[in-house]
Amino acid sequence: MSPPQATAAAVRERSGAVVRALLLCGLLAAFARQPSACTRALYLTLDTGNMASAELIASILAKHQVKATFFLANEKTPEGNASLDPRWRDYWRARVEEGHAFGNHTFDHVYFPPEAARSRGQASDPAAESLDGRFRARPQFGVQAGKTLHWNQTALCAELARVDQRFQELTGARLSAWWRAPGGRAPHEVHRAARACGYRHVHWAPAGFLGDELPSERYPNAVLVSKALREIRAGDILMAHLGIWSRREAFAPALDPLIEGLKAKGFCFRTLHEHPDFKAGSAGQ
Repeated sequence: MSPPQATAAAVRERSGAVVRALLLCGLLAAFARQPSACTRALYLTLDTGNMASAELIASILAKHQVKATFFLANEKTPEGNASLDPRWRDYWRARVEEGHAFGNHTFDHVYFPPEAARSRGQASDPAAESLDGRFRARPQFGVQAGKTLHWNQTALCAELARVDQRFQELTGARLSAWWRAPGGRAPHEVHRAARACGYRHVHWAPAGFLGDELPSERYPNAVLVSKALREIRAGDILMAHLGIWSRREAFAPALDPLIEGLKAKGFCFRTLHEHPDFKAGSAGQ
């Protein structure tokens, strides 16, 4: 091989070595960016509430790269609109793009009171729990707000479908097949009807109640964060809201140190799509 040819071959060899080294560095860097295996998962869920802290909470979740599961109802906001109005289209679209998950909280934030006999602590009686398959429903918002209605499975399915339809109109995405009753409770007949509609109910762990509905005079944020850091365990479903009317000290700022503290203890955050009890497809599928 002549000297010029040898020089050219050496250059090509060195260039190839550099390229291989750069590719290896790139692969190592990409591997380093991959999240470590999540062995102490927590599942943060957020009900709509009055949306007063919605933007702040979204920024906190983005800061900590936490994915949450939102439970949606069409609740009134301090702006005079409602949480599933077109005004909130960009907000919900952004959360979809960020990879959060979404469940159903009934369109009009409907409470399901126990039947009278059960509420007085009398013996369990299927006839006292429903009236020919019907149950009591009390919407907080909408045209029937404040009224006590008697619903059946068809009425409940229609109510849940309203949320899914509106969410599709706003974002193009569908809800997952989970729901949460306002207040977290409903009679057995309601749960049975919801299952027939294709929805599984999601409650929260006792330690996962983050306390944003409690009076801040007695339960300031510092106390709630300390309690949560002390009591939360791996696998817990956590619950808070995007804003609460009754609380003077907004809870949302406390999510920042709470998430930071939980991560420092080795916890990681996942949506309900990765919860062993709630892996499911979209509603209606």
